[in-house]
Amino acid sequence: MGRWVNQSYTDGFFLLGIFSHSQTDLVLFSVVMVVFTVALCGNVLLIFLIYLDAGLHTPMYFFLSQLSLMDLMLVCTNVPKMAANFLSGRKSISFVGCGIQIGFFVSLVGSEGLLLGLMAYDRYVAVSHPLHYPILMNQRVCLQITGSSWAFGIIDGVTQMVAAMSLPYCGSRSVDHFFCEVQALLKLACADTSLFDTLLFACCVFMLLLPFSIIVASYACILGAVLRIRSAQAWKKALATCSSHLTAVTLFYGAAMFMYLTPRRYRAPSHDKVASIFYTVLTPMLNPLIYSLRNGEVMGALRKGLDRCRIGSQH
Repeated sequence: MGRWVNQSYTDGFFLLGIFSHSQTDLVLFSVVMVVFTVALCGNVLLIFLIYLDAGLHTPMYFFLSQLSLMDLMLVCTNVPKMAANFLSGRKSISFVGCGIQIGFFVSLVGSEGLLLGLMAYDRYVAVSHPLHYPILMNQRVCLQITGSSWAFGIIDGVTQMVAAMSLPYCGSRSVDHFFCEVQALLKLACADTSLFDTLLFACCVFMLLLPFSIIVASYACILGAVLRIRSAQAWKKALATCSSHLTAVTLFYGAAMFMYLTPRRYRAPSHDKVASIFYTVLTPMLNPLIYSLRNGEVMGALRKGLDRCRIGSQH
C-alpha cells in the first residue's frame, strides 16, 4: 500500500478529454474556444461596468459582480488546460495540478450555486418589500451573503480535494474526462470509496438542494405577493425583476443536478462531459448576456462607457 500511495503522489494522470482530432471535433473545439473567449470578455466587461458606473452600485449588481467573478474563475480553471492538451497532443496533468483543479472547480461551483440561491432572497425583498429594500439589503447583509457563499464553497472544495487526493491510485491513470472531475477520478482508486461516495453525495445535497430550497421558497413568496396585488403592472414588474435570475438558475441547476444527483448507472461518461461543458463554459458565457442584454441599466452603463471612450479618443 505504501508503494501505491507514493506512486499516487509522484505520478500524474492522463485526461482522455472530450475531443478527438476528427473534422467534426475540430469544429466543436473551435466553438468551445469561441464560447470561452466570449465568457471571458463578457464577465470582465460586466465586472468593470458595475465597478465604474455609480448607478450600478446596488445590492443586485454587487451580487452580479461576484457571480461574474466566480464565472470568470470557473471558466479559467479547466478550459485552458483542456485546450493546451488538445493542441499539444499531451494529455498529462500532475498530481498537484489535479488536486488544484478539483479544489477550484468544486469551490466555485458550490459558491455560485449558493450565491444564486441567496440572490433569490434579494429578488423576494425587491418585489415584496420595495420600500424597505435599502434597509433589509444593507451593505452588511450583502457582505454576509457573498461571504457565506464563498466560505461554504471553499470548505466544500477543500474537503473534496483533500479526500480525493488522500486515496491511493495504483492502477490505470487515465481519467475519462477533460479535467480532474471527482467522480471520474474515484473510478481509478484502488481502495474502498463507499465512505467518500457518501460524503460526496451529502456535500452535493447540501450545496445544491439547500440553495434550491431557498429559491423555491423565495419565488413562492414572490408569487403570493404578486397574486395579492392582482395588478397587470405588478406582474410585469415582478417578471422584469426576476426573469434574468430565473433563467440563470435554470441553466445552472439543470446541469448541476443532472451531474451530481442522478445515479451513475443512469448516465454514460460522455453525458457527464457534455453536462460539464454546459456549466463550466456555456453558463459562464450566458450569464453576462442574460443580465446585460435584458437589462436597460447595464446597457445604459455600457453606452455611457462607449461614449466616454469615443469622446476621449477624439481629444
